[in-house]
Amino acid sequence: MELLRVPEAARRLNVGRSTLKQWIYEGKIRSIQTPGGHHRIPASEIARMTEYHGRRRVKQSKPVGLDAISGRNKLVGKVTSVHMEGLLAQVTLDIGRQFITSIITRNACQELGLRKGVRALALIKSTEVMLIRA
Repeated sequence: MELLRVPEAARRLNVGRSTLKQWIYEGKIRSIQTPGGHHRIPASEIARMTEYHGRRRVKQSKPVGLDAISGRNKLVGKVTSVHMEGLLAQVTLDIGRQFITSIITRNACQELGLRKGVRALALIKSTEVMLIRA
C-alpha cells in the first residue's frame, strides 16, 4: 500500500495542508498515524476523493467559479429590461415569471454585456433578503 505524506497528498488533492489536516480530524479522509504521530494518507484515499462519478469528476478540493462564492441563492433568468441613467443601471431579470430588479453600476452592466434577452444569474445574499407571508 502506497502511503503519502500530508504535503504530497494535499498537492494531489489540490488543497492546502491545513485543509487536509482538517479533513483527517473530521474523518472525511482516512489516514494512518506513524509511531511518531505523523499522518500518512493511503493512495487509495486520494483515488476515493478524486473518483469519477459518471462523466463528471467529483473532486473534494477548493471550489472554483460560482461554487467559490459563499452565496448559495443563485437564480438563472433572462434580462427583460435595462435602464441606464448616469452612473447606475437598473436591470430586471425574469426568473420563472418572477421578476428581480437590481441596481448596479453602469460600468458593470456594460462589462457584463447585460441587455434585453441575455441570460444572467442573480446572486442573492441571505442577509439582504426580506420575506413576507403571501
